[in-house]
Amino acid sequence: MIDQSVVAPPDSVARLPVRPSAGRFLILAVVFVCAACGLVYELELVALASYLIGDSVTQASVVLSLMVFAMGLGSLLAKRLRCRAAVGFGLVEAALALLGGLSALVLYATFAWMGESRYALIGFSLSIGVLIGAEIPLLMTLIQRVSRQDAGGTVADLFAADYVGALVGGLAFPFLLLPWFGQLTGALLTGAVNVVAGGALVLWIFGRDLTGRERGLLLLVNVLVLAVLATAAVLVDDFERAARRAVYGDGVRVAVQTEVQEVVLTGGAEGPLDLYLDGRLRVSERDEHRYHEALVHPAMRGAHARVLILGGGDGLAAREVLRYPDVRSVTLVELDPGVARLARTDPALAALNEHVYDDPRFRVEYADAFTWLRGRGAVGSGGSGGSGAYDVVISDLPNPGITPSTKLYSEEFYGLASRVLAEGGRLAVHAGPPAVRPRTYWTVDATLRSAGFGTSPYAAAGQAAGFGTGPDRSHDGKNAGGDDGVGARTDWGFVLAAVGRPPAVGLAPDAPRLRSLAPPVLEAGILRAERTRLRDLPPSTLVHPRYAG
Repeated sequence: MIDQSVVAPPDSVARLPVRPSAGRFLILAVVFVCAACGLVYELELVALASYLIGDSVTQASVVLSLMVFAMGLGSLLAKRLRCRAAVGFGLVEAALALLGGLSALVLYATFAWMGESRYALIGFSLSIGVLIGAEIPLLMTLIQRVSRQDAGGTVADLFAADYVGALVGGLAFPFLLLPWFGQLTGALLTGAVNVVAGGALVLWIFGRDLTGRERGLLLLVNVLVLAVLATAAVLVDDFERAARRAVYGDGVRVAVQTEVQEVVLTGGAEGPLDLYLDGRLRVSERDEHRYHEALVHPAMRGAHARVLILGGGDGLAAREVLRYPDVRSVTLVELDPGVARLARTDPALAALNEHVYDDPRFRVEYADAFTWLRGRGAVGSGGSGGSGAYDVVISDLPNPGITPSTKLYSEEFYGLASRVLAEGGRLAVHAGPPAVRPRTYWTVDATLRSAGFGTSPYAAAGQAAGFGTGPDRSHDGKNAGGDDGVGARTDWGFVLAAVGRPPAVGLAPDAPRLRSLAPPVLEAGILRAERTRLRDLPPSTLVHPRYAG
């Protein structure tokens, strides 16, 4: 409910350069623009927080709840500016444009050079929320000075313009700003639109009611804000390169923003290759073979003529599968064509995966793994035990958590996977580090069993090595470590599953010569996983995800 005290007294009629109806329309147009900009700032914070910190549900909840709280606080604080509503609104919009426009740069800078952006995220969420909350009371006062209308009608008009603007801003962020300008430049452009709209409204429509000093102050502030945003836009490429060096070191060879994520390759010809996805180390040439051998080869014990790999666009799991000469076909389901393109064309990464993309037995389907299994995967396989069923399914996916990957570790997902398995087929699942996140790991095991699988958990350890070059680099997926940071020993957890009875964890008689995996290593891995066991955990489902971070 809008406080009726924000309605201006009858004698405060603005001296307008246009007709009152035109002035009212222009104010509502500015409400529309400011609402669109405000929602872009909110979405920008949510997107960056999910990218830099992870756990999209938690970050969205933190940002939105803090901003809504701060908006209420801003509405209360705006009461003190009613007597100078025009000047107050102009200054609020300038401050909002500066903070919102620079928010992405500052958050990325704190992540790159300090390794921690949570406090900056909280600060921006609160400050931007306060400024957004101050807009409506001040605009309510201004529109009442332009044309007389009952408070209820004024509120309805303002909120209609505000909500429609929010709709446009919400759609513009993913479909226009991100693909065309990126997060950093998109935020700066939004700030520029914001300050121009707010400044033009106050200086043109209400300029006659301002003193010369007020007009000079607002003009100076708006010019300074535009100058700061323009300077940042000019320097954004240099900033991004410097921040990337801080995050990934000086060995960055490839950095591309695909439709799904940021993909960075470091090292290669001059040093060990590292693959980062959205700032998280996913593959390190130093010991990726330990991960991929442990994931793939226990599942190859038994029939393995047809193999399905979910994820693994880097081609490294497929490399291990194709080392078996009797494998007839390998189907890889990858969400991001950009990763597959790099795995095929980048000389260092293609050499690491031994050019699997050129193998005639190998083919790629670009799709979400859940959707593929539900549709073409299940239909094309002919169902469990059908002529087109897979002997082996390998789930080479990011760690489970309250993120988009959660559905790929759900009971429903494993139920779909069971439909594409041939009789006696095996499913190998990367389930996260058991030593660090035992609840997550054993929830994967419980979820598989709830879907009708018998399970055999085991773990593998990487060598102690310094992964990452910046402060507190995050590890995920294939390099999810027991501890983060330089010198940490990586810790990988897997679950080998089959419909009905638990499969034995071992190596096939025709297994190729492996660099790190042998029966004693597997036996030790079974004991490593068993020492972390948590019992009686509930399974994770689509409507009740059980994974936390």
